[in-house]
Amino acid sequence: MPDLQPEDAKLVTLARSARGRTGAPEGAAVRDTDGRTYVAASVALPSLTLSALQAAVAAAVSSGVEGLEAAAVVSDADAVEEAGLAAVHDLTPSAPVHLAGPDGAVRTTA
Repeated sequence: MPDLQPEDAKLVTLARSARGRTGAPEGAAVRDTDGRTYVAASVALPSLTLSALQAAVAAAVSSGVEGLEAAAVVSDADAVEEAGLAAVHDLTPSAPVHLAGPDGAVRTTA
């Protein structure tokens, strides 16, 4: 992750941890404007389905966050899913969202 700032690299590490700990297809982490982080894995229940990024944003918002500095998703996907990306940008349109593979290598930033 040579191109990431240290705090953004930490988000990738936390997202990888969430994914690995739960065995979920995705892990995500977001950092708010006060520097606090929120971590989540994808949720797949019969009555509730959330991407990891949606779940991390929901955790942040339910804690009173009004803005995000950055986010990271770890997934096999080729792109960050649109609903999660929209949720981040609902709070802060300019917040970068880094997509990394399971190995932690960042593939793209949206």
